[in-house]
Amino acid sequence: MTATREPLSERWRRYRMRPREERALILRVLAALPFTKLGLRIFGFRRWKEMLEKFSIPARVSRPLEPAAEMEMAVRAARAVRSAELHGLSTPNCLERSMTLWWLLRRDGVAGELHIGARKQGERLEAHAWVELAGIVLNDTAEVHNHYSCFDAPIAGEANARDAGKAGSHAAGKRDLN
Repeated sequence: MTATREPLSERWRRYRMRPREERALILRVLAALPFTKLGLRIFGFRRWKEMLEKFSIPARVSRPLEPAAEMEMAVRAARAVRSAELHGLSTPNCLERSMTLWWLLRRDGVAGELHIGARKQGERLEAHAWVELAGIVLNDTAEVHNHYSCFDAPIAGEANARDAGKAGSHAAGKRDLN
């Protein structure tokens, strides 16, 4: 975030210029981020992820999307999360942002994968979370793999969400999230 924030009137003007669908997505993110923050604090990673999986019925279940449409939807969702992070009331950490993005994609029937990686910086163990779709990092740099050792499998995805989440939650408990 920059040291000088643009005036609220300018942010509101730019928000109003966005298409209605994009504005609705940003509002959904602005509502979901505080719930994710609170859910992680109260229930912990594993239980909050399980609750999101259990209670988030995908909005689009009729037919699968084309890969290009999925990627376009995922990029829009990632932009909405970034916009909410920059212009919202609080600054979410990488896990809160990534879980919110993962949930949004899941709701729209897009099989994004939540990844958590770790690295040792001196005496500190640091962890970082991000979301990928078809091997493409959505909410971080493509080089995030070079900076963090990723767990063998995504923490949350369609095929292995339950087993990987149990294994990953132990390491996520020892984190210094960005």
